[in-house]
Amino acid sequence: MRGTERLYGALVNRVPGIREHYQKKRAHAAGIRRGGVWLYLLGLNVSYYVFHNRKLEQMEHFPYYEKKTLYSEGSESSLSYREPPELFAERLAEHDVVSFDVFDTLILRPFSEPADLFFFSGEELRYPDWKRIRQEMEQEAREKKYKAEGHREVTISEIYDLLERETGVEKSSAMAMEAELEKRFCFANPYMKLVTDRLRERNRRLIITSDMYLDAGQIRELLQCCGYGEFDAYYVSCEYGRSKSKGDLYDLVRIEEAQTECKIAEMRNTEAQGNKKEEAHVIRIAHVGDNEISDVRHAKEHGVTPFYYRNVNAAGALCRPEDMSSITGSLYRGTVNAHIHNGLNCFSREYEYGFIYGGLFVTGYCQFIHQYVKSHKIDKILFLARDGDVLSKAYHILYPEEDKNREYVYWSRLAGTKMAAGKFKYDYFRRFLFHKVNQGYKMEQILNSMELADMLEDLCEQTGLTKETVLTDRNVGTVKTFLMERWAEVSAHYQEQLDAGRLYYAPILDGCRHAAAVDIGWAGSGAITLDYIVNEVWQMDCGITGIIAGTNTCHNAEPDYSETFLQSGKLVSYLYSQRENRDLWKFHDPGKDHNLFWEMLLDAPSGSLKGFYLREDGGWECRFKDADEAKKDKIEEIQRGILRFVECWRFIQKKESVQCDSEKQNFYTEIRDLCGISGRDAYQSMLLMMGDKNMGFRKGLQALADEITI
Repeated sequence: MRGTERLYGALVNRVPGIREHYQKKRAHAAGIRRGGVWLYLLGLNVSYYVFHNRKLEQMEHFPYYEKKTLYSEGSESSLSYREPPELFAERLAEHDVVSFDVFDTLILRPFSEPADLFFFSGEELRYPDWKRIRQEMEQEAREKKYKAEGHREVTISEIYDLLERETGVEKSSAMAMEAELEKRFCFANPYMKLVTDRLRERNRRLIITSDMYLDAGQIRELLQCCGYGEFDAYYVSCEYGRSKSKGDLYDLVRIEEAQTECKIAEMRNTEAQGNKKEEAHVIRIAHVGDNEISDVRHAKEHGVTPFYYRNVNAAGALCRPEDMSSITGSLYRGTVNAHIHNGLNCFSREYEYGFIYGGLFVTGYCQFIHQYVKSHKIDKILFLARDGDVLSKAYHILYPEEDKNREYVYWSRLAGTKMAAGKFKYDYFRRFLFHKVNQGYKMEQILNSMELADMLEDLCEQTGLTKETVLTDRNVGTVKTFLMERWAEVSAHYQEQLDAGRLYYAPILDGCRHAAAVDIGWAGSGAITLDYIVNEVWQMDCGITGIIAGTNTCHNAEPDYSETFLQSGKLVSYLYSQRENRDLWKFHDPGKDHNLFWEMLLDAPSGSLKGFYLREDGGWECRFKDADEAKKDKIEEIQRGILRFVECWRFIQKKESVQCDSEKQNFYTEIRDLCGISGRDAYQSMLLMMGDKNMGFRKGLQALADEITI
């Protein structure tokens, strides 16, 4: 074993906790930052061997260690909300020239780290560990440049010279592929797009000043692809051997722009030409960028007026989960940060709850449904009301080509319990009687909820109870016995609902041999009940498979309620089950309102279904519980946030863009395989919320739940 390997083994691999902390730190460090990681590693070893920190003997077990203090004083976007772009543009317009940084200022990527683009390069090249190798070769190219010319500014061509030599990939095609990926993923910062549009209306000179390995032509093309059009000049570090990080690029900008101003003054040929020519060297230049050192401090030191624009990922980092798979995690964090922290909008807390905490889940759940439907040749997807409302809308955004196979259908546990009472008698009594004991419900209320009001008088006569008698653990058995003895009469009350329901579902399931019923969960009773009624009562010969977000967990009174259906495949679960993501199955606790937090995301503005009923003309109708209008507004705002996230993710999956070197035309790039969201990742943002350190965010969420639960 080589000496370096022995040293690595001693410092890193010997203690599990040290290895875990080091590898997490190392994964986010590149270039000169790696030196800091080694210091961090030495600190961990000192902590363990000198100060006897025995916590490092064991790896930290998720989900318990990733805890953050989430912002709870208002909406997260309020932290980054800026003055209107029109006002910012007016302040910039006081200068003769306005300079802009490119990446993380004019242009955003849906990544939390810029280098995460290279994950997709590696997939295109079918080359393992490409991201790390690409970063390593860039750093090596910069070191070579420094030794040869005294600066570290390199071109992408120089980077790929090394990559071709060290990896064997063909330079020109790989380099072109990376440039194409930049076009696929980059998009205009909506705030800065409005700023530049207003400045152009004021006829201000707009220039680019960027530290980047892409040359001016490549940056020009990228900006045009993002809808910015042409800028007046491009100053890129790799072309001049100067940089903002050192400050000398600003000196070049001032000289070049002063000369340009002189030429413009000469061309004007006005009486003020001479004065203008003499004053050209003191033209006022503003620069907008996201780096506090290179874009602010160094700009000011070199005679340029800086305007700081906070990096969206830096702004959102404290509120985003890190313990996610590398690609999905980066895409999620980058997407959320770009939308929430670009400064253009101050969103409502309901909207942000939908976008930040529900968007990834709904998108991933729809992907899961789509994959299941395709692999199992499902004829129709039934999104069950009311949880299926926003899911159906999201599925349409992601897979509009499947609209003919997608149906939002009316269904509820209440309606299903009554219609399937003949088979699931135990559940019938549990829902209508035993779940309501000792809660203040009177006999009249109980029988009304069961739609057995006409049997109340007989109940009172035979049992000695009154309509005002409260249901308790002492008399619930008496009520059950009365109903069991007259079960044929009870069942007859629901025949109309069965007949009306058949009229409703017959055209929906016409020609279907296999349908999927989509619901939030948790026991899967909605799909199980519907399958029974469709096939055993209505004899429609259409198998129903239930797709649920999550199952009952170990904290439920009936943790095994649906286990046989999950085992057989009649139910499938996205987030977790006893067999998948078992740690989540152990963590998720309805007693701590975990179910409620998820149900809030999929709540619908309409009231829940009471049942199906026949009309006098022989048709059918649905009757619903009334919905509170104020609650509807909040629910719709949550849905708006969810659906906006879905639209953003679809943009990543299947970007509609404009080819930059020809007339306008649409092209689509499929990268769905790398944008797939596992159930484990989909749960993570919610898990972070549930572990909020100061509980402020969670308390606010519980208050919101009280407001909107219908």
